[in-house]
Amino acid sequence: MTTLDAFSYGVPAESDFGYSQAIRSGELIHVSGQVSFDDAGEFLHPGDFAAQLERTYANMDKILGHYGATRNQIVSQTLYLVNLHRNAAATMAGNLRYFGDHRPASTVLGVAELTMPGQVVEISFVVDTKLPA
Repeated sequence: MTTLDAFSYGVPAESDFGYSQAIRSGELIHVSGQVSFDDAGEFLHPGDFAAQLERTYANMDKILGHYGATRNQIVSQTLYLVNLHRNAAATMAGNLRYFGDHRPASTVLGVAELTMPGQVVEISFVVDTKLPA
């Protein structure tokens, strides 16, 4: 039987835009683009790529924890970056730090802008809970 379990932080953007942070469907978890929000939904670190990347991955860990999943179960990620070439080295270093030896499929896209003023990174994920943790 397939189950559907939506996860939300309860931040205004979720109701304003009409979305969930993540939805579990069967064994897969589809995670919306994560950004540098704090627990109250305030956007942090405008213009600071390294700090936004770190906070974005920390937010991903919260979602993984909610579902009892781990980074090793992430099967794909899509990164959206403002100033792709300027932030490429920091992206690679942050990705290696976050995943260690795990290698999910990955797509990196350069974009002109993102939703929040000063936002320079957003990352979405797909998690397969059938994989070993």
